[in-house]
Amino acid sequence: MGRLRWANFMKSQIVTFLIKCPDQKGLVAKITSFFYDKGFNILSCQQYVNALENTYFMRIRLNADGTEISKSALEKDFLSLANPLEFTWSVNYGNETQNVAIMVSHTSHNLYDLLERSREGGLNCCVKMVISNHDKLRYVAEMFGIPFYHLPISKETKLEQEAQIRELLEANQIDLIIMARYMQVLSSGFINDYKERIINIHHSSLPAFQGANPYERAYQRGVKLIGATAHYATEDLDKGPIIDQDVKHVNHESTTKTLKRIGADTEKLVLARAVKYHLNNQIIVSGNRAIVFPETGE
Repeated sequence: MGRLRWANFMKSQIVTFLIKCPDQKGLVAKITSFFYDKGFNILSCQQYVNALENTYFMRIRLNADGTEISKSALEKDFLSLANPLEFTWSVNYGNETQNVAIMVSHTSHNLYDLLERSREGGLNCCVKMVISNHDKLRYVAEMFGIPFYHLPISKETKLEQEAQIRELLEANQIDLIIMARYMQVLSSGFINDYKERIINIHHSSLPAFQGANPYERAYQRGVKLIGATAHYATEDLDKGPIIDQDVKHVNHESTTKTLKRIGADTEKLVLARAVKYHLNNQIIVSGNRAIVFPETGE
């Protein structure tokens, strides 16, 4: 269930509910009637039914202007609808800006892009920190006035380093972790503690070329398309729910260096879109699939 930060009245703000449940007749009527009765104006209502799994998905955006219900009361009352219909649901309130941590290693293109988009308002978030196992990109964070934490790692110090990361994340109330080419495998315990809150960018069109050195392997295979994939991190390396992907054409003359140059641009776009979808509450995870609703003019 969505995290509740304040129990005040919502006043004029956008409220977004994400709902997943077994499909059945009358769901739209029941859900929309609930919000109408509470005084909300429905701005958009997006739906998807997976007939193969008999599962219904909804993203509904509401204007709270004129309502006289608190967040805590809304969530409590919603349970009377959600429990009998077996909802899995979350709620986001428009006045809550998510706190973000970016993790990187050597390459700077994704970091630059994310920080610039955040500064210019393209990503509705507050970047609280950059964490790296190398000190190489400190200057990038400093250019944008973002705290940079250099936390070296070795096979022997992996769990100790992750504990340091956890302390930083908790102290800064981090909502989303972005692995912007952080070239380390996180432990299962770490990933499970931040389930569906870690977005990773992989420099191939998954499931092709999972793991290390995908550009080199793509060159060796003589591919005619290279791509990038943004996905939620899971215990299975590069196998989490895919949020966004894109590809670019290449040819037999493309060297590994060419693939990396073209791929870097693709990575930036794919990662930025995935982060935006997450921040805008456009994603519902179902098993190992991500249902990504398009923007509706917001």
